[in-house]
Amino acid sequence: MQISSNFDSGNIEVIDASNPLQVQLAIRPDLNSEHFQWFHFKVEGLQPGQPYGFSLGNAGQSSYKNAWSGYHAVASYDQRDWFRVPSRFEEGALKFDIEPQHGQIWFAYFEPYSRERHSQLIEDAQRLAGAELFATGKSIEGRPIELLRISRNPQALRKIWLIAQQHPGEHMAEWFMQGLLERLQRRDDVELNALLEKADLYLVPNMNPDGAFRGHLRTNVAGRDLNRAWQSASEVDSPEVYFVQQQMRAVGVDLFLDIHGDEEIPHVFTAGCEGNPGYSPRLERLENQFRQLLIENGAEFQTTFGYPRDEPGQANTTLACNAVGMEFDCLAFTIEMPFKDHDDRPNPLTGWNGERSMQLGKDVLSVAAAMVGQLRD
Repeated sequence: MQISSNFDSGNIEVIDASNPLQVQLAIRPDLNSEHFQWFHFKVEGLQPGQPYGFSLGNAGQSSYKNAWSGYHAVASYDQRDWFRVPSRFEEGALKFDIEPQHGQIWFAYFEPYSRERHSQLIEDAQRLAGAELFATGKSIEGRPIELLRISRNPQALRKIWLIAQQHPGEHMAEWFMQGLLERLQRRDDVELNALLEKADLYLVPNMNPDGAFRGHLRTNVAGRDLNRAWQSASEVDSPEVYFVQQQMRAVGVDLFLDIHGDEEIPHVFTAGCEGNPGYSPRLERLENQFRQLLIENGAEFQTTFGYPRDEPGQANTTLACNAVGMEFDCLAFTIEMPFKDHDDRPNPLTGWNGERSMQLGKDVLSVAAAMVGQLRD
């Protein structure tokens, strides 16, 4: 049996693999950071039908140690079809057993979104969805940060921004963006045509390519949490945020959505800007309307579970949602998807996955289309 993680988004350390029933592993922390939770590794040389057991022994010291309760790891024999493996958190370790059907298998914290798939997404967006590569930033390690623009009416007044995967382990965020971009390939979509008559879309499918490639959970290679850098971004330790902020200030923002994943809460939810200085009845009305429209459109979404609401004037304005909402006086949301499942519509076989993330991206476009004419009312 061989265990490896020397590949795109790979992360694992082998402690002791001498007993196939009790393979001892550990999750590697993000570079220059103490954060860790994401894992992704390949196991080869297995005997199909024989039992194997894996234990991630430092799970109890991870960034979200309470998130393992109710969580089940994902696995795949071909890196295309991913399924949940019954898992348990005990004695500070995440443990799962399997009798594999094939001689090799991949395990991960969530269905990974590869750099290869990302490159294809950028190509397809331009070739099939009519996107323009509007600008390209660079990560610390020199990877491109592509800003796509979809503009079909030169007189469109509104600017709608979506960014994804500031936290690199939150791979559901780029799956969301793929779904959104796939819907934008349809030229006979009445809702989309109405949206693009009034608005240009600005899309950053992956804000943290270095962290995603390295198998990080939370930070870039400088150890910076990008979603805490929006009041102090620099070209030195957070060029990813710095680039996007400069583009926003040149273009303007009328609606901003920051796409994320949450480790603990088994539901899809949003977090708004109610704690921002300057939060107004107009913004409160827009927030309520956005949430209600998502529900009415049948999206996998709910409003019962989520983060505690900020008290007035007490928002953490280093977060992208709050910073952008405050600077541009616009509707701004963080959209959170689960690493576990959306317990309103549970699927034990897959849990929340890439396909469901993609559908949510498509559903959000319907809400944007319904609201585009009211964003500045």
